[in-house]
Amino acid sequence: MSEEAQTKDKFWVYVGGTVFALLVTIAMVKQSETEKFAPIKQQLEEETAQMNIRVLN
Repeated sequence: MSEEAQTKDKFWVYVGGTVFALLVTIAMVKQSETEKFAPIKQQLEEETAQMNIRVLN
């Protein structure tokens, strides 16, 4: 009976490890995308700032 209880414990450890690995992978991909598009976002913000110049007569 103790062998059966140990098997169940290992099963949940494997499930937890797999879920943790998937979450870490998703977080790394998300961070990579954020870093990749940062220069584009900065350029868009600069263009918006340049377009918001008021012209006074």
